[in-house]
Amino acid sequence: MSKQAVVRLEDVHKTYHTGEVEVHAVRGVSLEIAAGEFVAFMGSSGSGKSTLMNILGCLDRPTRGRYLLDGIDVSGLERDQLADIRNHKLGFVFQSFNLLARTSARENVELPLLYGQHRLTSAELTERADKVLAAVGLSGREEHHPSQLSGGQQQRVAIARALINEPEVVLADEPTGNLDSRTSIEIMGIFQELNERGITIIMVTHEADIASYARRNIVMRDGLIEQDRPVRQRLSATEEARKLNEQIEVETPA
Repeated sequence: MSKQAVVRLEDVHKTYHTGEVEVHAVRGVSLEIAAGEFVAFMGSSGSGKSTLMNILGCLDRPTRGRYLLDGIDVSGLERDQLADIRNHKLGFVFQSFNLLARTSARENVELPLLYGQHRLTSAELTERADKVLAAVGLSGREEHHPSQLSGGQQQRVAIARALINEPEVVLADEPTGNLDSRTSIEIMGIFQELNERGITIIMVTHEADIASYARRNIVMRDGLIEQDRPVRQRLSATEEARKLNEQIEVETPA
């Protein structure tokens, strides 16, 4: 038996109006993403992948068509209802991290719980935040501010923040766009571990090697799906990190 579709798009269109010009960003996309998949959306600028990601994240509505999330048609829900779904079912990771500069890692991670309808004590908030920070390898950094963390560590904080509500789906928009090769591998390793635990990962990337860490690649062009294919030669973050370390050892003189 196939896994239940956590995401189902039915003939989804998105049209923007800029003055008298109509921009057809998404032109009739239908697809399913099953629970537990790891999908990477690819495509050049203007292909529609970011618009589609905004629709999947309930940050934007389709102009036409239906979007079912866990079997619920969210296309016509009110703003408050969409916010509730975002807060309970979805986690977001962005290229620019979007951390509050004057706030500790722990406090940044706690933010979604403060905005949601979670009646937790201060001690419970701290416990949950520290648990997800530990899960992304940041034990001992809870009190550090973003300026005291590397780019990779800031992205780990952002991932921890996305996990604090125990979402079913994590949406990542160019999560390695501002990171070097080694750090990118480490971040993809975290996503692969999360996926192994059953969390559905939906990622946008323009980098073919990063897309190869996913299990399925969807290539968009001109608002349409051009290709939808499984990843045949999937990269393992653990193996790629090992290769990189061996290369550095060879290149570094004794």
